[in-house]
Amino acid sequence: MRKVFILALLMLTLSAFLTACGGGGSGGGGSYTLSINPKPTKGTVVSATPAGINCGSGGSACSASFSGTVVLSATPDAGYTFAGWGGDCSSCGTLPLCSINMNANKTCSANFTASGGGGGEAGTTWKLRNLGNSLYGVAYVNNTFVAVGDVGTILTSTDGVNWTHKTSPTANSLYGVTYGNNTFVAVGNVGTILISSDGVNWTSQRWLTGGKLNDVVYGNGLFVAVGDYGIILTSTDGVNWAQRTSPTSQYLNSVTYGNGLFVAVGEYGTILTSTDGVNWTAQTSPTNNFLIGVTYGNGIFVAVGQNGTILTSSDGVNWTQRTSPTNLNLSSVTYGNNTFVVVGSVGTILTSSDGVNWTQRTSPTNRPLNSVTYGNNTFVAVGEYGTILTSTDGVNWTRQASSPTNRDLHSLTHGNNTFVAVGSVGTILTSSDGVNWTRRTSPTSQYLNSVTYGDGIFVAVGEYGTIITSSDGVNWTQETSPTNRHLNSVTYGNNTFVVVGNVGTILTSTDGMNWTSRTSPTGNSLLGVAYGNGLFVAVGEYGTIITSSDGVNWTQRTSPTNRPLNSVTYGNGIFVAVGGDGTILTSSDGVNWTQKTSPTSNRLEDVTYGNGIFVAVGRNGTILTSTDGVNWTQQNSRTSHILWDVVYVNNTFVAVGHWGTILTSP
Repeated sequence: MRKVFILALLMLTLSAFLTACGGGGSGGGGSYTLSINPKPTKGTVVSATPAGINCGSGGSACSASFSGTVVLSATPDAGYTFAGWGGDCSSCGTLPLCSINMNANKTCSANFTASGGGGGEAGTTWKLRNLGNSLYGVAYVNNTFVAVGDVGTILTSTDGVNWTHKTSPTANSLYGVTYGNNTFVAVGNVGTILISSDGVNWTSQRWLTGGKLNDVVYGNGLFVAVGDYGIILTSTDGVNWAQRTSPTSQYLNSVTYGNGLFVAVGEYGTILTSTDGVNWTAQTSPTNNFLIGVTYGNGIFVAVGQNGTILTSSDGVNWTQRTSPTNLNLSSVTYGNNTFVVVGSVGTILTSSDGVNWTQRTSPTNRPLNSVTYGNNTFVAVGEYGTILTSTDGVNWTRQASSPTNRDLHSLTHGNNTFVAVGSVGTILTSSDGVNWTRRTSPTSQYLNSVTYGDGIFVAVGEYGTIITSSDGVNWTQETSPTNRHLNSVTYGNNTFVVVGNVGTILTSTDGMNWTSRTSPTGNSLLGVAYGNGLFVAVGEYGTIITSSDGVNWTQRTSPTNRPLNSVTYGNGIFVAVGGDGTILTSSDGVNWTQKTSPTSNRLEDVTYGNGIFVAVGRNGTILTSTDGVNWTQQNSRTSHILWDVVYVNNTFVAVGHWGTILTSP
């Protein structure tokens, strides 16, 4: 039920997190005061390890004395989202856990913002509109399919075909989900535990451990969660959890319940069993391969894993290795409709009526499948980049249109009451509201890098000199181009379209159809261009900045950076350019530029201005905002995907990115 081979990587990530946030060091033997100030009003901060602070809507203990390392945990109230740490905890960013080394008196703050419901301030509260995040776990519970995944993603569906994205109280990845005692429980990275009574409204619970929780099951009146380093937690209600003694330190990847027995499996063939979820016994395994998924059905347990491994057992104690039709990694197994179904890497799907004899089935995807479940007479499998497959018999599978595309979207514009997004392999999408999108027929299979609207026409440009135009965003025509160099950006101003590209390429057109090459003052590739205050400004490799009043005659300007500049915009009387390593430059005239302090080292891909706010987007789902172009704040994007472009139209920011990701704010 989880992504293959992320186990060690995520523990390294956790270790890096503790180090980056000041954890893991010595307090020098002294005792110092840690304060939470101001007291949060829309959530609670507690010291998870050691105890002492319980500050916010859940308590009033807002300071305590500590020595050594303290781990703080931020939990938002219902209807709110944790937005990030401040003060001496600011280096922890938007991670809900913050480890701080108490070598002096320190003060931290925690910020919570309203989530969901269409509210929130433009540019600060973002909603995922297009499914692109990888999905790691799926279950059918209480007449509802629930899928969980990257960056706290939660989706629900009643039929497995039509899915709705739910507001999540965490940005941590989720790996397993189950239902019992009238409660949904989801578990994930950094010990995350979420609960919900309806699958729609979710609440974060206290983290008992910093380790990753990989799966959760309900049986015999008990929730059992398993994770890294042999972690086993139990709870009767999903709220109060106890850690149990584990007979292994190996990572546990999956857990199931059947025939009065809990069975957990993990690294190096690890198999554990328990009749009560409290006392566990290690069983002899016929394999040293990692076991990644386990289920119970038709009177037998079936476990699957690395290199096509399939094991079966009638009692959970004695296991037999079965012949597998594949040597690819198998991630998950379920039972339904008298059939076992296994899924794995490269879209692998296997079926068996008895768990012994297996057949490989044709799959409509080659993307890794991470989890499979059965409910409502339907098998549902989920995987990387939002992949969702369904089948009524386990043999014939259909890929569901969870989004109009899983291809990268590189650029976005608005005109003629229509949003147009373009991307890889000639992808073109349109939307009237930024929420619901339709894929359009494209006259090219080349990557499209940029699109703009001007003088009643959309113009998109891309690889090998590609230029296409449309009057409505639906019907597109390929135009003759004077170059075969890659074209990276297009803008419209002063009754002129201007396109820039590789090796200093500059093209202009008054109608979008007839184009002329212009002399460039640089041989560096130009990556972005904008028009404002009577001036075209183009930016590119090695900090290149050039300007022109007419798009024809260009002058190179002195740049304060040699980092690549990927995008430039104009608003509130200033130009803002962004680029590599979080670089941010500003200029009041396009000629004289100043470098500003950036809150990120992630590469910034685009910047825009609207509603009195500059918004910059980039790698790892980075979103920054600023009212003046000088002081910038990092926002929670709810995605780790690259964001390539952002625009502001009709009181809404819309950002697009990797694997078809689309975000809107508010």
